[in-house]
Amino acid sequence: MNSSLFQIVSNDAIAKNTYRLEILGDAKALKGPGQFINIRIDGMFLRRPISVCTSDRKERITVIYKTVGKGTEALSRMKPGDKLDVLTGLGNSYDLSSSGDKPLLIGGGAGVPPLFWLAEELVKDGKTVRAVLGFNTKEEVFLADDFERLGCEVTVVTVDGSLGRKGFVTDYILRPYTYFYCCGPEPMLKAVYRTVSGSGEFSFEERMGCGFGACMGCSCRTVTGYKRICREGPVLKKEEILWKE
Repeated sequence: MNSSLFQIVSNDAIAKNTYRLEILGDAKALKGPGQFINIRIDGMFLRRPISVCTSDRKERITVIYKTVGKGTEALSRMKPGDKLDVLTGLGNSYDLSSSGDKPLLIGGGAGVPPLFWLAEELVKDGKTVRAVLGFNTKEEVFLADDFERLGCEVTVVTVDGSLGRKGFVTDYILRPYTYFYCCGPEPMLKAVYRTVSGSGEFSFEERMGCGFGACMGCSCRTVTGYKRICREGPVLKKEEILWKE
């Protein structure tokens, strides 16, 4: 974990209530896709944890976030040149070595961004990547074109059918695949868990207090006991998760 000041390069709206934030600073604490950063926002008691969308692991970090409260709304008003106090290198990362030749990526809403960095790394490794990206409406869709430009086979799913396929990501699980990676809200993760076969990984979105394992506020029950989403997670293997009823 590393704490340092970052400078905003850009902070642009890319979809409904959704922004792409690019910052420059010391990004060397990041190890790989799946990790997150924790941003301090003036006037807010708790930092805001946001998954990394992509990074060069040297000085540049890009995140995509939704405005869901006062903190992220304040963040959306910040301008290029403004400074941010950021904790980096938080959480664990996806296991790329288990992907096989044809990995499947399943993302929902704010769970899509961390899968983009994962897709970049998998494509670099010569993998055939397919991505199923779920949103509520066409106004909320983002990154689909970016996945396609990487060379991924992309299926966009909207609940109301206003763009791409109509329904939920679980309606369009593409088989065969060698391994899956999934990130999104917990109801979606549970639905995917009941639908998929074979091995894979789930990345959890949780409200966090400290963001580095001190407060135990984001614990998840597993076969080996409770794990902190911010510390031992946010990525957990399918086989270790014990879902809450």
